[in-house]
Amino acid sequence: MTTFKGVLTAMVTPFTADGEVDLPGCRRVARFLAENGSDGLVLAGTTGESPTLEDEEKLAILRAVREELGDEAQLIVGTGSNDTRHSVRATRDATEAGADAVLIVTPYYNKPNPAGIRAHFEACCAATDRPVIAYNIPSRCVINIPVEDLAEMAASFPNLTAVKQANDDELGPIDGLEVLAGNDNVFLRALEIGGTGGITVASHIVGPEMHDIAEAHARGEAERARRLDAELQEIYEVMGVTTNPIPVKTALEMLGICSATMRLPMVPATDSQRDTIRTALERRGLEVVA
Repeated sequence: MTTFKGVLTAMVTPFTADGEVDLPGCRRVARFLAENGSDGLVLAGTTGESPTLEDEEKLAILRAVREELGDEAQLIVGTGSNDTRHSVRATRDATEAGADAVLIVTPYYNKPNPAGIRAHFEACCAATDRPVIAYNIPSRCVINIPVEDLAEMAASFPNLTAVKQANDDELGPIDGLEVLAGNDNVFLRALEIGGTGGITVASHIVGPEMHDIAEAHARGEAERARRLDAELQEIYEVMGVTTNPIPVKTALEMLGICSATMRLPMVPATDSQRDTIRTALERRGLEVVA
């Protein structure tokens, strides 16, 4: 039985003008995503600006979104950090607050060796009875978890059920794990290699279309899935015009969905970046209101 399937949007965290978490805004964005192609939401992940969220803020976001959506969508919470004790505590708290699953990133900055990475995931998996998704993102964490190590951990820790694979060079089947695309541009490729879906950013903007890609692939309509995917490449690319989540928050503000306010060290898009984002949205036929 598949635990994670389809479009799992890494939801942005709306902030008020003075930089506080905008819980009504979180509810509105979650509702918008649930009604526009998202099968689940990842809260307090990279796109949600997790490094600058306090633990209680992450739990408040989870509670607000759960109150808004009920069981309409899976709610996955990012509880990983570079401190195992902190990650364990956050994982327990998210479990108690009702998360359907947790996302555990490779410990960053510390640069642990393979034994340290294994011990970190072992402790986090032991802290919850919910499914755990490993988040392999060497571009941000410096180190890569090799495929064979991911498979070995899956065999050892029963609730480690999936991996968000943000290393495109190693995107392929992994024994014992559901593989989720970690980057928008390989969403379809992940499905084609036997993956179950993706944790995506562009689905804030083109969620229905990404959902259609997954549905077309599931029906065996390979050509249609590839055509739909090709049509979204410009949106995928513009979401990387500068550091995530700057582009997606800028786009959401342009579309009137939520404010682009971020917490430092994230800064607003430049005029040139805004022009690039605006052009891509307009070419897609989206109504830019700001």
